[in-house]
Amino acid sequence: MKVVIIGAGRGSRLGPETETIPKTLVQVMGRSMLDWVLDALKEAGFERKDVVFVCGYAENVLRERYPEFTFVRNGDWQNNNILASLLCAREHLVDGFISTYSDIVYEGAVVKKLRGSSHDIALGCDTKWRRRYVGRSEHPETDAEKLRADGSRVTELGRTIPSEDASGEFIGVMKLSARAAGDLVRVFDEMKLAHAGKVWREGRTFERAYLIDQLQHMLEQGVEMHREDTAGGYMEIDTQQDLAMAEKWWSERG
Repeated sequence: MKVVIIGAGRGSRLGPETETIPKTLVQVMGRSMLDWVLDALKEAGFERKDVVFVCGYAENVLRERYPEFTFVRNGDWQNNNILASLLCAREHLVDGFISTYSDIVYEGAVVKKLRGSSHDIALGCDTKWRRRYVGRSEHPETDAEKLRADGSRVTELGRTIPSEDASGEFIGVMKLSARAAGDLVRVFDEMKLAHAGKVWREGRTFERAYLIDQLQHMLEQGVEMHREDTAGGYMEIDTQQDLAMAEKWWSERG
């Protein structure tokens, strides 16, 4: 099983922090976000040689620092989004995979749960997510990738879920079996054929779709998904305000 790290974008909301490096290399509590991610993956048994990294902006910096990775290039990263980035690595998905956003910090325990899940699709979920949105004016709760669940079974994914109705926040880390990976690629190709260049979900074009857009579409088709929880062992770093709050969030987790 491979790990796909999705990290093609610049992260312009971090301002000067990403003038010369990709967002994933921005320092959080003295270390790059990418190194936090790699440590979490290592706790679940993954080594750097297992990583497929989807790169784009400032890719040469990453290629020089992490020669152990397999790199896949998203050549149109300025015009597409997370879903398209993940599918740039389609040839590496066929045997099943763990995928992760690259602008996050999280504990390895949730990756261990995802890797060990018996379900075809398992999504990481932070059940104590709302604490990180207190005073977070530059990235409010309305931007959170929320999910609803009935027990462990996920029933809905989307930013428009009312916060009080959400079971948690999707943390951007998931596991798909080989069968589910095949379904993901097939559905992506079907949706691309039908919606390329057109508005698809929540006012976004297909090219600008988020990963949760396709996952929600698959839920609506009856595909089963389950969650694996962390109680606060996760944070996203999207803005300079997030950088300033990160140490407090991390020290108060759990």
